[in-house]
Amino acid sequence: QVQFVESGGGSVQPGGSLRLSCAVSGSTFSNYFMAWYRQTPGKQRDFVAAITPHGIVTYAESVKGRFTISGDNAENSVNLQMNSLKPEDTAIYYCHALLGGRTYWGRGTQVTVSS
Repeated sequence: QVQFVESGGGSVQPGGSLRLSCAVSGSTFSNYFMAWYRQTPGKQRDFVAAITPHGIVTYAESVKGRFTISGDNAENSVNLQMNSLKPEDTAIYYCHALLGGRTYWGRGTQVTVSS
């Protein structure tokens, strides 16, 4: 059974950094189109960043230049380095994977940016 488990969330002051990780078990992350989404209460889940099996990355305009998505072969995980965090980055962050038309979601990790 394939599982995707997020970690690394927490509370940080504006301008700070966090590193999220999506650990993959039961398969290899590089087989999948992997992405991060985020959601705040009462709103839809929004795209943040993605990485393809060929290593092509894309970002939402709101996080370009501040967030970096990358794959870690040793850890079999996909990471999201978040720098220069802003209060509006506060959300639950979800790992998303897509392979052969099948979609997978992690349970999410909370990120709070507040002074």
